[in-house]
Amino acid sequence: MSDLTSYTYIIAAFFTGILGPVILAYVKNHIAKKKEKPADILLDSLRIGGLISGVIDDIKEELDCDRVWIAQFHNGGNFYPTGKSIAKFSILYECVNVGTMSIQGMFQNIPVNLFSKAINRLHTDDLIEINDFKDETIATYGLKYVAEECGCKSGYLYAIKAIDGKFIGFIGIDYVTTQHAINDRQHLNMISHAASIGGVLMNHLKQ
Repeated sequence: MSDLTSYTYIIAAFFTGILGPVILAYVKNHIAKKKEKPADILLDSLRIGGLISGVIDDIKEELDCDRVWIAQFHNGGNFYPTGKSIAKFSILYECVNVGTMSIQGMFQNIPVNLFSKAINRLHTDDLIEINDFKDETIATYGLKYVAEECGCKSGYLYAIKAIDGKFIGFIGIDYVTTQHAINDRQHLNMISHAASIGGVLMNHLKQ
């Protein structure tokens, strides 16, 4: 048997006896990880939820407001008889002061057409600011009644958009105990927060 033949047998034995089982184990492990993906999705959702909750808690402290919340757009049911999806939004994250009413449960699966004026305004201008809901000279975009129900004296909405400009949700800032005006520096900080949250949410949705 020549040296070349001997080396060929040795290499073949290596692949079949050693490397083969290693590759098989890798494939099995890869398949097992794919099967565990739902658990990974759950853990990732919890991680994202914790991250965003921390951000809106910081926003509440930074702006000294009473309530901060985030709503996201989603599909919810279909129109009859076309089957076209119904665009809705839900508040998925919220942070409130002690003694301030939570509104998260009130705003679940809400058709966007019920707040078309406000949502269209956010889509084009990225911001709605209402320093005083009782001021008749300020445009409220159909939000005055809701503000009264929620005990909101001043309210601000910031559009959440993905990097490609897709409108995916909005952040609400509510002042309940006192009327309050947000200054230019705070507006800029909020725009930055909205952009960061948009990136986090969009990355999560793509996974």
